[in-house]
Amino acid sequence: MQDSPNSFDTPLVGLPKGEWLERLAAIADENGHFQPLGKRHFATFVEEKPTLLVTFETVQGIHALSDTAQPMGWDLVKALGWSHLGIISDGDTWFRERRVFGYFDRLIDDGFFEDFDQVIFYGAGPCGYAAAAYSVASPGATVIAVHPQATLDPSVAGWDQRFRTNRRTSFTDRYGYAPDMIDAADHAYVLYDPEIDLDAMHAALFTRPNVTKLEMRHMGDALQTDLIEMQILFRLIAKAGSGKLDKNSFARLFRARRDYPPYLRNVMNALDSRKRFGLTKMLCQNVIRRLENAPRFSRRLEALEKPTL
Repeated sequence: MQDSPNSFDTPLVGLPKGEWLERLAAIADENGHFQPLGKRHFATFVEEKPTLLVTFETVQGIHALSDTAQPMGWDLVKALGWSHLGIISDGDTWFRERRVFGYFDRLIDDGFFEDFDQVIFYGAGPCGYAAAAYSVASPGATVIAVHPQATLDPSVAGWDQRFRTNRRTSFTDRYGYAPDMIDAADHAYVLYDPEIDLDAMHAALFTRPNVTKLEMRHMGDALQTDLIEMQILFRLIAKAGSGKLDKNSFARLFRARRDYPPYLRNVMNALDSRKRFGLTKMLCQNVIRRLENAPRFSRRLEALEKPTL
């Protein structure tokens, strides 16, 4: 039987941007609602079970990370039967837009979040900022923020020069300073690589009694991609949904990095940069023994074992 054009199982890959948005809107409308929020934002809602996952994503991220060009929350809708609210931007906007403010205001006024037994906010980078900032709309929610920015306000984070073109964006009005917005959350999880200084500095601003920081050392600055490729992102979100996510359970999930070549290469490079060649040799031997195809580690081991003249 052929999928309905409005089915979750209908891939949207390869469609022109306008047609992609039309098909996405049709699927959302059939299963919940679709709401444009100005020129650069829109919302999709899919209603299922009384656990609600709220994700903040970009159009570009959806196309880069999803095999079906659908919001990541839809996969969890299919797998777990959760409801999903997706707030999607065209480009990195940090969702600092009055129409987005107004949309959340209306959800609060309508008691939207009160209809769910549990609410989880998720996002990465600028979307991680938004997940934390807008979680204030649902007191008692759980927040998962992957290397989020706390703010881009120059008076607070003037040390972060990565986003200078966004310096005119206001982070001092409504839903503004993300660390303050999570005070009403039941719990928030901040994932970051402490080797990335600027990400670690933002993570430090999230220090709160209800925040657990989960370190992903030697992973770099594309943690969401890494979590997806290691096949642990959805498991992490599911554990948060069941109340079982903590440092120990995350450490068990994060053991997947032992078989993840980008992580292993980062560790090798870090050891080499510190001239810990003995440890580099041990690492290469371990990786070659465990993984079938590790040519870079084989070449590095050969170079380390080559007699010096």
